[in-house]
Amino acid sequence: MRHSRKEVTARTRKEFQRLDRLVSALKPADWGRRVPRPETKDPWTVKDALAHITYWKEHSARAFAGKKRPPELKGLEVNEINAVIYRRWRSRRPADVVGWHKRVQIDVIETLKARPDEWFGSRERGADWPGDFDGHSAWHRVRDMEAAVKPQRDDRSNSPSSE
Repeated sequence: MRHSRKEVTARTRKEFQRLDRLVSALKPADWGRRVPRPETKDPWTVKDALAHITYWKEHSARAFAGKKRPPELKGLEVNEINAVIYRRWRSRRPADVVGWHKRVQIDVIETLKARPDEWFGSRERGADWPGDFDGHSAWHRVRDMEAAVKPQRDDRSNSPSSE
């Protein structure tokens, strides 16, 4: 499939809006909720999932701009990078991760604006390209973040109200 700047930017913005709406609705206790992950993986929380999404958006924007990986990530495989990002952001405040998430979105949009029009459709790519800007984000938003907070919200909405 060949893409256009307009279509890629629209998908990128739409997913950011969905993610940001979820992030804005999180209660303080939600940030520490564990997301469903295999026991063999790092025990991510909702905050860790947002940091993961944000890192990979930043990574793609950096790659599209022709910039290299930071030296501490050079030569690492995806799972190793994920572990570094987990350790780096694990003890940070949710507000720090949210600020990063918002700054990276600005960088992503600026990167898309800076690419020439022909770059978007110059070759065949998968329908979900560039994945980190929407598909990857949506997958972790739904499968991790929403899954972690939905049971608690359902419990709150099903609990008897005090009269």
